Amino acid sequence: MVKDIKEIFSENLKRYMDIKGENITKLSDSINVAYSTVSDWIHGRKMPRSGSLELLAEHYDINISDLTSAKFEMIPSQRPSKRIPIIGEIACGDPITAEENIEGYLYEPIDSLPSGNLFYLKAKGHSMEPTIPDGSNVLIREQPEVEDDEIAAVLVNGDTEATLKRIKHQGDIVMLMPDNASYSPYIVTRNNPARILGKAIRFTTDL
Repeated sequence: MVKDIKEIFSENLKRYMDIKGENITKLSDSINVAYSTVSDWIHGRKMPRSGSLELLAEHYDINISDLTSAKFEMIPSQRPSKRIPIIGEIACGDPITAEENIEGYLYEPIDSLPSGNLFYLKAKGHSMEPTIPDGSNVLIREQPEVEDDEIAAVLVNGDTEATLKRIKHQGDIVMLMPDNASYSPYIVTRNNPARILGKAIRFTTDL
């Protein structure tokens, strides 16, 4: 299936945002464009005008065509790579005890990675399906906060168990939301605390 220009642009923009370690707020502030406009770009709802494309190209020090064209990736073995540890497991559903031992490593091309400290956690369970399948290796960038609707790795139960959920705020209430409607939200309270480990960037699965 041929992708349309908005979808191609959206994928390219997300890639450059990840490489630079940016979220929607940071990008909108950096180029002085409304949050809602950048959100529309990210979700493939709108294409930026020529002036905004020039701003983005200047911001990332790339050509406009790098944002608007579908390009073939280089063969991974020909690109400089970084070894990223796989640490324990992350629960998608009923949380399981997080194992802090390194279970192995995955190698990723450096130019495809965001900045910051990175690690992989293995998803276990079905609460984030269909977004993240059971058994996926989820790339996490360490950071103490994420924006609403972003997926985060979160420590719960006194920092003894880890879970992967979408973050939602309703007033002063923080909820860890599953993408699978068959599962219930985890409500964060003083007696039921949680701590964000980092933002989920992407995942890989074995065939």
